[in-house]
Amino acid sequence: MRKQQSFQWEALSVGVCYYPEQWDESLWRDDLRRMWAAGIRCIRIGEFAWSKVEPVEGQFTYDFFDRFLAVVAETEMKVIFGTPTATPPAWLTERYPEVLNCRQDGVPYRHGMRRHYNYNSPVYQRLSARIVEAFASHYAPHPSVVGWQIDNEINCETGDFYSESDTAAFRVFLREKYGSLDELNRAWGTVFWNQTYTEWEEIYVPRTTIHNSTNPHQVLDYIRFVSDSAVRFCKMQSDIVRRYCKPGDFITTNGLFGHLDNHRMMDEALDVYTYDSYPNFAFCMKEDPLHADNLNDRRWSQHLTEVRSVCPHFGIMEQQSGALGWNTRMESPAPKPGQLTLWAMQSVAHGADYVSFFRWRTSVMGTEMYWHGILDYDNRDNRKLREVQAFADRLHNLRELAGAEYEAAFALVKDYDNDWDAELDAWHRRLTWQSEEEIFIAAQLAHTPMDILYLLDSTETAELLRYPVLFCPHSLILTEERAALLRDYVEQGGTLVIGARTGQKDGTGQCVMAPMPGLLAGATGTTVAEGTFVGPADGTVCMDWDGRELDTGVYNEVLTPTEPETRVLARYTGNYYAGEPALTERRLGKGKVLHFGGSFTRETVLAFLNSLNLSEPWGDLLTLPADCELCVRRKGETRLFFVLNYAATPQTVTLHAPLTDAETGEGVEGDVVLKPYEVKIFRN
Repeated sequence: MRKQQSFQWEALSVGVCYYPEQWDESLWRDDLRRMWAAGIRCIRIGEFAWSKVEPVEGQFTYDFFDRFLAVVAETEMKVIFGTPTATPPAWLTERYPEVLNCRQDGVPYRHGMRRHYNYNSPVYQRLSARIVEAFASHYAPHPSVVGWQIDNEINCETGDFYSESDTAAFRVFLREKYGSLDELNRAWGTVFWNQTYTEWEEIYVPRTTIHNSTNPHQVLDYIRFVSDSAVRFCKMQSDIVRRYCKPGDFITTNGLFGHLDNHRMMDEALDVYTYDSYPNFAFCMKEDPLHADNLNDRRWSQHLTEVRSVCPHFGIMEQQSGALGWNTRMESPAPKPGQLTLWAMQSVAHGADYVSFFRWRTSVMGTEMYWHGILDYDNRDNRKLREVQAFADRLHNLRELAGAEYEAAFALVKDYDNDWDAELDAWHRRLTWQSEEEIFIAAQLAHTPMDILYLLDSTETAELLRYPVLFCPHSLILTEERAALLRDYVEQGGTLVIGARTGQKDGTGQCVMAPMPGLLAGATGTTVAEGTFVGPADGTVCMDWDGRELDTGVYNEVLTPTEPETRVLARYTGNYYAGEPALTERRLGKGKVLHFGGSFTRETVLAFLNSLNLSEPWGDLLTLPADCELCVRRKGETRLFFVLNYAATPQTVTLHAPLTDAETGEGVEGDVVLKPYEVKIFRN
């Protein structure tokens, strides 16, 4: 069982990111005054300001932030201080080039961007520990400082590290894991293509190869190593900061990035997790997760669901307030009137109890000069500032919602081994990424709030039993411990839905010589006769499920029942396996397993949700159009229903029973019209 998070906000509140080092001191006092007037009660500072405290090696000066905190102390504004290790100063990288991260071919990333360091350089670890201690020992006692952010967006920009320090640390990591080269060679399958290692010094982090194809089992361990390195680096800093924190102060970090076990980092190093929410990234990347009608920002609910799996009561350290862009990449439109509030409420609806906007004023310099803040270059009041103030007023009226639980009808099961394996295995990736996206989209269209549940070494059956249904779409890597956990969940009353290629690999990423679904075959009462990708010439392959023709996705497996009680629910209607089983059900203990031989499409997931009585779980209270999302948070006996309109047109929601407008206190029933991008909150 995971440990409980050690910090929660007592009330919903609003903050902003601020960079006093980028602005003339004559602006500080007025900026703080205007922030306070807009309902902002906390600022984040310092995460890129190493040189303000250590301008040259070993010489420390605290004058700059002392002056700024003196101005802050004239107000009731609170401060979250960042440790500055995301941007080492020029004197450091010039004097100690071994701290630099490298490309896969060994060429160093030079000074001039950010996050150009590596976690494993002993020099960087020593100098980072020293600057963190300098920051924390001097500034943590200040009464305005209430929290600390470790580094900034750990593993952002890149989650790959190829320096000589990383190779040296990787060898230590592998020695501790395997103990001997014989065991490593077995786990990595090095007899394939004559890769056998006879000395530890022959092992490197993955290097440049023909087609850049490398040993997949080595790369899986390498990603585990990167995650371990990042967590250790974060914990090193948090251990230092914790020695100086006042009672009640918290430690966090921001973001949700790859090659990183965020759950472990949360449990070992942090008090609370914060996320950086930029829904307009979807427009930058031209994604279309729902329809063809520009509801791309709705995709960010999937990311927020992932954050909630790490930390149920999280914060937003950077909430989008303007258009996004660097001078080198990304071009996005500005938020339309109402969208700034919509996106901030999207965060709150999914569990955020603190929302900090990025940033107070758009930078006039540097790479991020097109990454717009609340205020623009001209520093005048504008519609974005008015929206922030209105949002802060709304949050103040809802402040007692802090700590409310998100209420989900089912969960999508994930684990880091399969996440990382899907990154490096194109066959795995095609199934997993599409199926996870389609499950999310179907849940959105069915207005069925969902969670994401990560299987960790500490996970217990009771955590799974919080959900009546679990979707576990493509767990290629399946260990005996995870299989036993899932089986126990079913036997105690849960419904487990699995998809194609489950149980194909062991923990090393090697394929097992056993019929799929491998270690779950005893629970499903099935084996897989054969499987294939659906080719372009095959068209769409469907299955007949109670007279409904449903797309079985990009990969199909022919299932064979092995137990008399295993029922065939659906059969393929196309390709050379027409008539063969595509979907089976087996009751086991108090629960059941549904084994689906395909990959998931939204239409198929909607059919599963209908069959399992999960579609529109709150339909007796309210009916929503497709362009609106429903989120439910519960505190005690009170539920709050967040209805978010992502469309540029008005949408009508029908309330089938009397509810209360959570913000006005007025009773409402019948049809309620939401304006473009409007959010309504109803209380039962």
